[in-house]
Amino acid sequence: MAEVRGGPVPYIYVCTRMRVRKSKLIPREEYLRMLNMGLSEITRFIEETQYKKEIDELATVFHGIDLIEIALSWNLAKEYQNIQKITPGTLKDLTRAYLRRWDIQNILTIIRGKLHNERPGKIKEVLVPAGELDKAFLDRMIEEPTPERIIESLKGKAEYPLLSRLFEGGVREELLPKAENELYKQFYADLIAMARSGIKGGRQFLNYITFDIDITNIRNMFRFRADQSSEDITIAIIPDGTIPPHEIKRIMQIRDQNEFIDELVRLVRVRVLLDLLETLRKEKSIREIEIDLIKVQLAEMETMSKLHPFSIHPILAYLEMKKYEIFNLRALARGKESNLSSDRIKGYLVM
Repeated sequence: MAEVRGGPVPYIYVCTRMRVRKSKLIPREEYLRMLNMGLSEITRFIEETQYKKEIDELATVFHGIDLIEIALSWNLAKEYQNIQKITPGTLKDLTRAYLRRWDIQNILTIIRGKLHNERPGKIKEVLVPAGELDKAFLDRMIEEPTPERIIESLKGKAEYPLLSRLFEGGVREELLPKAENELYKQFYADLIAMARSGIKGGRQFLNYITFDIDITNIRNMFRFRADQSSEDITIAIIPDGTIPPHEIKRIMQIRDQNEFIDELVRLVRVRVLLDLLETLRKEKSIREIEIDLIKVQLAEMETMSKLHPFSIHPILAYLEMKKYEIFNLRALARGKESNLSSDRIKGYLVM
């Protein structure tokens, strides 16, 4: 497919295409129907949707949960790649920068897989080559004999300097969480710098990235509180959100839940987050809190895309909604495979 050049008409075209794609996403009522299906019925349902091509291509080699997992990963990667092809001008630059988060996920997955002696085929099944690192590059990484060689293969890539410094003495399992935190901090810092560089559409991009950082920091705050570990949350705080890091560190010392939420409400600037925080005064599991935060994030992205219909927002909104469609279908398939109750599976769905 030919790439679309920049200008007012292509921007309108690609944003309209995002709305059409969004209209084809699986609605809530279909997820509720699937909760009452078995794994084979869910597979048939998926095959009747936009995932048919991948299911048909893979059905001769894979079956059951493996077929669904790999088909979903293939479809997501292809969709993200196609979106980059049709996205014009600076919207393409912003989209590509945003999708680099998949490079981080894939790199960490490959390193962990190598540390745990997973077979190459098993690692490939869960990769989503949607960022700068394409399938061929990821395949070469998987074939490297050691985690250290995997990192060396990244020379010239944005992630290499940080990883080579962190793992200078060798790759160890206990260092991976720190590497993950640092990679995502660098990722967001790069996005913020890009948004502030004067690039066309940068202001709208900055608005969303700042909101995304706030969501991520709030999620980590609740995770650390639920874990009740002595680990300092500073390692996980992403700068450049609306809540200053020193304030996050301060209120994390508050043990009383209502007092903690009172202080968080005082610091938060986004209305939808304020409304959500009020609901978190009652007892909720960390999983329920995370799902609630995702729902708020998607709803706010939808609002942003309506306020700025021919900007980066409709693209980002679709990218995230598509990601969570994959997330939901995987949760359904894995839940059925594990014989979980429908109510328990429903608790994992973003609807």
